[in-house]
Amino acid sequence: MNCDGALYWPDERVLVVSDLHLEKGSSFATRGVLLPPYDTAATLARLSFAIARLAPRVVIALGDSFHDGNGSARIAPTDRAALAGLQRGRDWIWIAGNHDPDPADGIGGSFGGALAIGGLVFRHEPTGAKGEIAGHLHPVARVTGGGRSVSRRCFASDGATLVMPAFGAFAGGLNVRNRAFAGVFGTPAFTVHLLGDERLYVLNAARCAAD
Repeated sequence: MNCDGALYWPDERVLVVSDLHLEKGSSFATRGVLLPPYDTAATLARLSFAIARLAPRVVIALGDSFHDGNGSARIAPTDRAALAGLQRGRDWIWIAGNHDPDPADGIGGSFGGALAIGGLVFRHEPTGAKGEIAGHLHPVARVTGGGRSVSRRCFASDGATLVMPAFGAFAGGLNVRNRAFAGVFGTPAFTVHLLGDERLYVLNAARCAAD
């Protein structure tokens, strides 16, 4: 688990990211809600930094890679070229998400509903199965103390199942005290790994503040 919200498996040289939500800004613009149109470039820049640092053999994107089914058609030529550059020399696997359930054209890589490697299963929506690595819920933890409150994206895990934070620049978050997480883990007593600037902060979810 890395401070940027990516997961790296060094033995297999596999880098995993979840919920990129590329082209979220342009998706909102089609509905008349104007957001800065830089989310795709910002997300790909963060991903580029992780790839340059870790040099993975395989990249797995755990679904909701695009904010909607037409997102890949709206991506700017410069961003499309940047994505192609990141894919060069490695395998790139797009896992289907609820926002982008169908394979997208013209973005390279391969597509699938889930992927098993050894004893691990990579999918978009978590089921709580042992050995599962998933996304979808965009976990965020809020910690209060000393009159301050801090909310950060986080990994959530009970040691058998891992729910990854959203990696996308414009992706929102769901508080880990939401009952959706207890539904995955079967208990509120799971662990969160809060993303810090230089390290992860580990604490019990039950110690986090609710919304």
